[in-house]
This record gives sequence, C-alpha cells and structure tokens, in this order.
Amino acid sequence: MSDSPDGPVLQPPPPIRIGRGPDDPDLPNDVEMPLVDHLEELRQRVFRSLLAVVIAAGCCLIAVKPLVRLLEAPADGIHFLQLAPGEFLFVSLKVAGYAGLTLALPFVLYQGLRFVLPGLTPNERRLIAPAVAASAVLFLGGLAFAWWALVPAALRFLVSYGADVVEPLWSIERYLDFVLLLMVATGLAFQLPVLQLLLGVLGLVRWRAMLGAWRWVILGASLAGAVLTPSTDPITMLLLAGAITALFLIGVALVALTEQIRPETP
Repeated sequence: MSDSPDGPVLQPPPPIRIGRGPDDPDLPNDVEMPLVDHLEELRQRVFRSLLAVVIAAGCCLIAVKPLVRLLEAPADGIHFLQLAPGEFLFVSLKVAGYAGLTLALPFVLYQGLRFVLPGLTPNERRLIAPAVAASAVLFLGGLAFAWWALVPAALRFLVSYGADVVEPLWSIERYLDFVLLLMVATGLAFQLPVLQLLLGVLGLVRWRAMLGAWRWVILGASLAGAVLTPSTDPITMLLLAGAITALFLIGVALVALTEQIRPETP
C-alpha cells in the first residue's frame, strides 16, 4: 500500500514463482507468474475436470441400463421395484454420475498434478506423483474389494436373515444407494497406506510409533466399519474393519522399508 494525494493505493500482489530457479539448487529455471495467472490456470483446470466428468457421465447415461443390470447381479433372485414415478430416472442419473466420476478420475488427477507440480521442488515431485498414482490404484482396489467381497457377503446375510418370514422385494433406489455408497466408502478407506507412507517419508511419524498404536487402530477400524458401511449387518462391518487393519499393517511395513532404504538424517 502506498500513499497518494487521493488516499492509499493498494499494490498488486507480488508474482508467485513456479518451476525452478537458477539461484536455488532445488529450484532451477524459476518462472514468475502473477497471482491472477495462477487463478486463471486453476479455473481452466477445474473447468476441464468438470467437463470431463460431465462427458463421461453422459456417455455412461447412454449405457446406464447395462450398468444397472451389472449392479443388480450380486442380488440374484431379488425382485426390484420402482416405488415412485421417476424413481428409475433419478437412479439412472446417480449411477451415471458415479460411473462418470470413476472414469474421469485419471484425467482429473492429471489436471491436478499439472497445476501443482510446477511449484514443487524435485524432491517433492518425486514424492507427490507416486503418491497420487498409488492413491488412484488403491481407490480402484477398494472398489474391486467391495464389489467382489463386501457386497456379496452383505447381501447373503441380509437375504438369508428372515428369508423364511418375509419375501425380499427391494426398492431399486435403496439397493443401488447401498451398493454405490459401500463401494465409494471402501475406496476411501483404502487410502490409509498412502497417508501412512506420506507421514513416514516426511519424517513426521516412525514405523514403531505407528505399530505401537495398533490398539487404537483396531478400535478406529471397527468404528469405521460401522460408520462407512450403509448396512447394519456385522459381516460387512467385520470385513471392512479387517481390510482397514490389514492396510494399516501394510502401511507400517512400507514406512519401515523406506526408513531402511533412506539414509539417516542428522
């Protein structure tokens, strides 16, 4: 801010450096960009990401009926009902949205990396890029685990319990909400090893300290299994809690391995 005859005048914010600089060994070939240019680039990348999600969701909406039949496959022998006018229309939009977001996820991550990476040092780049890639792979692994293990186990329990008393007739919307929420929640829970590895590589937590908190991890995994699963059956909760505990132990092993490989810093 500077003074003028008409009053104080606000100065534009200083440029923000991205990339690398000649005077800094960690930042060679530095480039300065004004804050407005950064915001404009962020706007463009967010717009491209949203456009990719919309296009992918539109393509999935064209083939939404085969997708719904695929999601109905684990509930073999169950009759689904449309309990309200237009219910299947909203179900179709919801399924297409989830599928479109999953298909566009690599492009969205690519846009995020293109915006963030120029402002990082080489060491940070070597950390962030593999972490994002591992996060995407684990998210897809969580979806697969939920599809092949959690959903069938939950449905078998829910169908068999009380099958001799009531006939199962399910709302298509309630069923798909159950399946989609369970898959997304499992995919998010599978991000635990990435978080542990980042904390370990940054030197914030040692593997022995992580392993020493195993009692709290089991308690947290049990609570997560109860909160993240949309059903109340114990089978699904136990499977998800067991998977989270196993992922925690894998994360501890990865942190211990990085500590063995990385030279000790004074």
